[in-house]
Amino acid sequence: MECIVIGIAGGSGSGKSTFTNRIRDLYGDRVTVVYHDNYYRRNDHLTMEERKKINYDHPDSLETSLLVEHLAALKKGQTVYGPVYDFSVHNRTDKTVEIKPNKIILLEGILVLQDERLRDLLDIKIYVDADSDERVLRRVARDVKERGRDLDGIIAQYLNTVKPMHYIYVEPTRAMADIVLNSGKNKVAFDLVKTKIDRLLEA
Repeated sequence: MECIVIGIAGGSGSGKSTFTNRIRDLYGDRVTVVYHDNYYRRNDHLTMEERKKINYDHPDSLETSLLVEHLAALKKGQTVYGPVYDFSVHNRTDKTVEIKPNKIILLEGILVLQDERLRDLLDIKIYVDADSDERVLRRVARDVKERGRDLDGIIAQYLNTVKPMHYIYVEPTRAMADIVLNSGKNKVAFDLVKTKIDRLLEA
């Protein structure tokens, strides 16, 4: 199957999901979304308290080699079964999710442009940028509402791992993007991406 693979990177809380959802809403059933977050490694051998202390913003926390295999298979028109991660317990579940090939495949995650193997599989590389204050406030709201986290834990994780890893591993990938968006709601940039997608679909 001929398809377009779009990588959507950027800091935590930058607006990646907003942009991803806009593309999915626009192109409907022609879109399959793959989340890098679901590929966090299993840590069954660790206690809950030990899992809380893992640096989840470091590339080593992700099983990216499996994601590379799955993305390559999707590009060949093959269905894969991806892992499912549960943020409330800081661990991968025993469930899998069926991921079907499609005309447009969106790969979302803070580090999708950090790994050369992933970059080589992308047709369009996007970095969603946002002010650091905006990012941290969005992250706090998300982690409390959607992931069942407490405020003290969110603050500690942000200061100890999220913020330093952003500057070491995430922000440098901005230079590797084909397109940099100022938040996921930027209409001009969104229209630019839409035009590029439409041209690739027509090719």
